[in-house]
Amino acid sequence: MKLWQKDGSQPTNRLIESFTVGKDRELDVLLAPFDLLGSIAHSIMLEKAGLLESGELKQILEECTRIFREEIETGRFEIEEGIEDVHSQIEFMLTRRIGDTGKKIHSGRSRNDQVLVDLKMYFRDRVETIVTRVSKLFDTLQQRSEEHKADLLPGYTHLQIAMPSSFGLWFGAYAESLVDDLTVLQGVYRIINKNPLGSGAGYGSGFPLDRRYTTELLGFDDLNYNVVYAQMTRGKVEFALAQALGLFAGTLSRLAMDVCLYNSQNFSFLLLPEEMTTGSSIMPHKKNPDVAEILRGKTNRLKGLATEIAFVQSNLPSGYHREFQIIKEVLLPALDEFAECLEIAEFMISRLRVKPDLLEDPKFDLLFSVENVNRKVVEGMPFRDAYRTVGNEIENGSYVPLRNLNHTLLGSIGNPANEEIRAAMNQVISGFCFEKTHAAYEKLLSWVVKTSHQ
Repeated sequence: MKLWQKDGSQPTNRLIESFTVGKDRELDVLLAPFDLLGSIAHSIMLEKAGLLESGELKQILEECTRIFREEIETGRFEIEEGIEDVHSQIEFMLTRRIGDTGKKIHSGRSRNDQVLVDLKMYFRDRVETIVTRVSKLFDTLQQRSEEHKADLLPGYTHLQIAMPSSFGLWFGAYAESLVDDLTVLQGVYRIINKNPLGSGAGYGSGFPLDRRYTTELLGFDDLNYNVVYAQMTRGKVEFALAQALGLFAGTLSRLAMDVCLYNSQNFSFLLLPEEMTTGSSIMPHKKNPDVAEILRGKTNRLKGLATEIAFVQSNLPSGYHREFQIIKEVLLPALDEFAECLEIAEFMISRLRVKPDLLEDPKFDLLFSVENVNRKVVEGMPFRDAYRTVGNEIENGSYVPLRNLNHTLLGSIGNPANEEIRAAMNQVISGFCFEKTHAAYEKLLSWVVKTSHQ
């Protein structure tokens, strides 16, 4: 029997159940630790509000902690056949083990605000994983930038040679791009990090619930105050998170495309390690950049994630709607895939082999035309006259490139401003304050010890 079924209700049709439940039972296992932590915090608050006796709270906390330590942390937790979701599973487990006291934890809650708080806590966890992996990729890009800041690379506009660049600038550009991407993710994290618990089905509760207390217990920065709006954040948070992932995906897909291009024989600017390429069944010379291509494809697909989420919730009025379940099926696997993309990107960048002295090849002579113009300007010639003079030299074949570069511009060749970019990244990362969440969870899981000593 479902939590919402009444005595004498007809069994649910299997076709209907399969269609409506979808992948909830599979995906809800991911939410189990957060649902249990939410239940612990809610129960502590219920006791404070006089809706649970201290002995009942002790029973609930002991069993919740046992489930967390012995089943969830060990990977043994599962949602049993015939049970709809993680919320139902945990309540059934508590009721089966401690009797009627287990039935009391749902007082003042709806599965609507339960899934909201579970998802927000899950998203906080996944954002922390993403930040950790972005930070590692950033460090690797900066390291490679410092290693190769003097190794020149052709710069292109319109896919035609333009001006000299460097591998230091190329690696460093993607590092700085990650800073901006992470800045946007931090803004989304601030939206995520608000507590919806206590909003119930979207219209609050007649019980004297202390929503500020559960906000503190669960390590949220603030709460969604208006109970109607708290429910309206379902879908909105997922959409914002998907948009942030789309920015990262744009950075990674462009990086992967550069690698594919620069690794090709016609460019031959860098070499991929053997383990990141595959051969051909007919052409013995082939070393295909399959890893970079799959990275490009996966991140390009992630760019469309926000659009898919937007379509699922198109024209929905306020309040809860079952379509939100579909968003969970779309976003949760995508978060794992994106984390994997970050890991493979870092692996790839750390092992790329750069080819030095590329610009010594005469085919890149024209890259230095601006250097010739600038030299004449320094010697006193007006810029427009210098531009025409060098242009005429190129046309009549008298042009001789000046390859000795002496750039001092901040953020340019030889001076990629890596220290300044690192300072910006450190400032962004410090703004997430993940340690506050960790401390809150540890406190909740040790609460049963605290009550035992009272």
